[in-house]
Amino acid sequence: MKLLVTGATGFLGGALVPLLVEEGHQVRVLARGGAPDAEALGCELSSGDVRDPETVRRALHGCEGLYHLAGLVSRDPRDAHKMYELHVSGTRVLLAEAERAGLQRVILASSSGTIGVSPVRRVATEEDDYPIETVGRWPYYLSKIYEEKIALEAARRRLPVVILNPSLLLGPGDARLSSTQDIYRFLLGRIPAMPRGGISFVDVRDAARAFVAALNRGNVGERHLLGAANWEFSEFFGRLSRLARRPPPPLRLPSAVKVAAAHLMEGWAHRRGREPDLPAADVEMGEHWFFIDSSKAERLLSFSPRDPMETLAETISYVRERFLPREARA
Repeated sequence: MKLLVTGATGFLGGALVPLLVEEGHQVRVLARGGAPDAEALGCELSSGDVRDPETVRRALHGCEGLYHLAGLVSRDPRDAHKMYELHVSGTRVLLAEAERAGLQRVILASSSGTIGVSPVRRVATEEDDYPIETVGRWPYYLSKIYEEKIALEAARRRLPVVILNPSLLLGPGDARLSSTQDIYRFLLGRIPAMPRGGISFVDVRDAARAFVAALNRGNVGERHLLGAANWEFSEFFGRLSRLARRPPPPLRLPSAVKVAAAHLMEGWAHRRGREPDLPAADVEMGEHWFFIDSSKAERLLSFSPRDPMETLAETISYVRERFLPREARA
């Protein structure tokens, strides 16, 4: 099948594109700059922005399917406009052109955070409604909710859209620290207090295999959650501690104290023209539970994640070698 992939230069795209090529698909990537890894695999490059209809129309010419992975992963409220433009405006343009082109299949990369975020401990499924009251102050998840709504509206107009909702992507290959920044901060000792909530994560390589399967499987007009583990943060950082031989976050503080202190430190850092070691939004998110049920993806997409400890170990190794100064790697 001739496929267009947006976001091929990102963490998920870097894992997905080689699998698509191995499967024998013809792959064209839409990127604003170059895509050297994809081009080295023999992929065709189409330069441009997903927000430009003419660019998208040219990129889709001759294609039968589309993977829309392009996005900005940021927890910084100052990036709200950029995320809205890319996730909402860009997706609206892209799917409108996909309808015009009469594509056979469209796979959208969303986030488990459009479903599974709660201030209390619970496990979410695809049947849950959008947690807008909880994530409304976090622009990334809010913009992804709007993106999903655009995709579901297109599906009702008979565009064959399948939505996949991976949890936090971990594993090797995150060259921009877009998803593995918490591992990086932990290794540098920049997480002083243990979060109250819980995390779900999935190996990017396992998520990529589910995306390949979605080209022929999965339910059109529906969401599919992808997660390998639901762990309290105390368990998550405890396991990281044993693997990395680093102490877990030492402080145990009430949620209100942690969040207030994080906002104070963030304001202090911004007034001095620097970024905080731990953004306040990250602390707020850590007081919530992101637990999800992936049984639908297991059933429909043959999603079968590897041992999460393997994922953590390989993430630690990658981040250490790629990003930590030599003296901090031991």
